[in-house]
Amino acid sequence: MRAFRVAYDGRPFYGFQRQPDVPTVEGTLFDALRALDVFGDDDRKPPGYAAAGRTDAGVSAVAQTVAFDAPDWLTPRAFNAELPGHVRAWAHADAPADFHATHDAVRRTYRYHLYAPEASVSRAREAAARLSGEHDFHNLTTDGNGTVRDVDCSVARDGEFLVLRVAGGGFPRHFVRRLAGVVHGVAGGDAGLDRVDQVLSAERLADEWGVPTAPPEPLVLVGVDYPDLTFERDPVAMETVREVFGDRRRDGLVRARVADEILDGL
Repeated sequence: MRAFRVAYDGRPFYGFQRQPDVPTVEGTLFDALRALDVFGDDDRKPPGYAAAGRTDAGVSAVAQTVAFDAPDWLTPRAFNAELPGHVRAWAHADAPADFHATHDAVRRTYRYHLYAPEASVSRAREAAARLSGEHDFHNLTTDGNGTVRDVDCSVARDGEFLVLRVAGGGFPRHFVRRLAGVVHGVAGGDAGLDRVDQVLSAERLADEWGVPTAPPEPLVLVGVDYPDLTFERDPVAMETVREVFGDRRRDGLVRARVADEILDGL
């Protein structure tokens, strides 16, 4: 069994989980493994396969983790030979035969990048502190069970962004994005801190008072912890990650500059 760390830009994909007629991250990984003859065309997935999490459409990752029975020659560098540039394996670890990438993860960490140049970081931190700890988060998900979670939330100012960090053993559907919406509302002054108490109450919020799901694009899976695994980074693979995402960053800066020029010229 071998586990791989995978980074990807989630914006071109319809989520992580494989779907029959649209591009997904998992489908892209499977296509690469089939091209490498790691498993056959008639098989649904590689033997022993599991992933750390199923990110939503548009959500990106630094440390998504997938594991399966892999040949010894399959390194991150070899994996990348059949992957598109915006999906990159960059580290691997040998794992026990019974390892499961989903169930054996003890902690997952996400960051949500809130564009909020005028928002109050102190109010955001107060909201994050109240949301931290063990609560029944049934008002922050569409899931009907598994809503009691113990999470750690913190906020840092980074230029025009508030960076919300959310860590825990696992999260129900849409949880982090809805939590980000609550923090953003409090930080921007659209809601008071009593909004947090309302969200955490045992009462189910009526539709008109419900918590909307924030956009997926600012969300990144940045960490998945496995106490018994030691990941070996592949320097060549990591350099390709820097090159690919460095190019994408420059493209974004150019697009932003052109947008500024148009706005300034109106």
